[in-house]
Amino acid sequence: MGRLFGTDGVRGVAGSDLTAELTMDLSVAAAHVLGDAGAFHASVGRQGRPIAVVGRDPRASGEFLEAAVVAGLASSGVDVLRLGVLPTPAVAYLTTALGADMGVMISASHNPAPDNGIKFLTRGGYKLPDAVENEIEQRLGEKWERPVGASVGRVREAQDEADRYISHVLSTVTGRLDGLNVVLDCAHGAAHMVAPEALTRAGATVETIGARPDGLNINSGVGSTHLDKLQQIVVSRNADVGIAYDGDADRCLAVAHTGEVVDGDQIMAVLAMAMHTEGRLAGDTVVATVMSNLGFKIAMKNAGIDVVETAVGDRYVLEAMKAGGYNLGGEQSGHVLMLDHATTGDGLLTSLQLLAVMARQGRSLAELASVMTRLPQVLINVKGVDRAKASAPELSAAVAVAESELGETGRVLIRPSGTEPMIRVMVEAASAAQAESMAGRLADVVRTACV
Repeated sequence: MGRLFGTDGVRGVAGSDLTAELTMDLSVAAAHVLGDAGAFHASVGRQGRPIAVVGRDPRASGEFLEAAVVAGLASSGVDVLRLGVLPTPAVAYLTTALGADMGVMISASHNPAPDNGIKFLTRGGYKLPDAVENEIEQRLGEKWERPVGASVGRVREAQDEADRYISHVLSTVTGRLDGLNVVLDCAHGAAHMVAPEALTRAGATVETIGARPDGLNINSGVGSTHLDKLQQIVVSRNADVGIAYDGDADRCLAVAHTGEVVDGDQIMAVLAMAMHTEGRLAGDTVVATVMSNLGFKIAMKNAGIDVVETAVGDRYVLEAMKAGGYNLGGEQSGHVLMLDHATTGDGLLTSLQLLAVMARQGRSLAELASVMTRLPQVLINVKGVDRAKASAPELSAAVAVAESELGETGRVLIRPSGTEPMIRVMVEAASAAQAESMAGRLADVVRTACV
């Protein structure tokens, strides 16, 4: 069996790849790795059993997977607080705020409803490093002494913890959002209750779409991966801005009043400029991944802001931020990390901070986002291939030829998906036509060389 953990937890088709049995076994192993009472209780000044908080997005499969997680943890002697449907960043925040020893989020983020996933968080609300994930996998199915009687974990339901999270994100915002007309696309996902409530409390006038989850419609034609509907409504309603979350709301994208999409690079650019001007950007540096558009890097250089580059994945961004003492980083996909306020990407926090810049400066999002010019970028996801062959000689040779053609006017990036049998081909070039042509050629090579 290959490695279970991908770039963002364990994912698969719920009931097929990700079964109740596997989920329970993973939870037991995680309890043994993260919940070893002798390893940490003295450090948090608390006696008794370890504590875990468990949240999920609204997928139908989340109901039985949550039951499996809770059963695995409680049978291992871990007390469990069930948070219900909340965003991933809310689970991360509450892991810290409630002094829990671990957090669990059941979600497949932007994936379709049949998929689901398990994310584990350490004390402090951080995603697991590779070494800890490996240890959890190694301990799957091991023999263990099962607690009995008073030693088994107890399970209780959360009370008012969603409000605690909303109050936290609102406390990070300087000023009010009065006068801003915002359309929120909640992807029929985990943010469908907390996001409209938070923005309304902050003073914005809010209209929602994608805020009626039925367990099967998450990300279906809505959310950060399907922006067409949001673009149309923003323009037709003459709204100031649109915000789109993904299924678990750890990221967001935006739509300007013109209907133009504002991606994660542009959101980071707006936030970085504002924080730089206000003297709040640590080290005058922002952390981004290799997928960030060249236009972002050029804009940051022109503003006197350094860019530290990492591999794709918000946890790699986080590692670089912690190592360098930086407080802003993120990905083009809309994962933005603001370590002054959160330990993970937080779509609601990001959107509030973005809207607050608009309100403080009295400028439209279109004007703010114009600080950077995106070079034409084409991304092709080649599905049904062997992602382990992303460095195949034939493909490497084709990439070398493409890079020679582009010179300093563009770049090529070939990257295997961390969660699916897919290889991503990204090309940036001086013109859209050149980028599309080159990406198409490379995608054809992937289809023949990576099977």
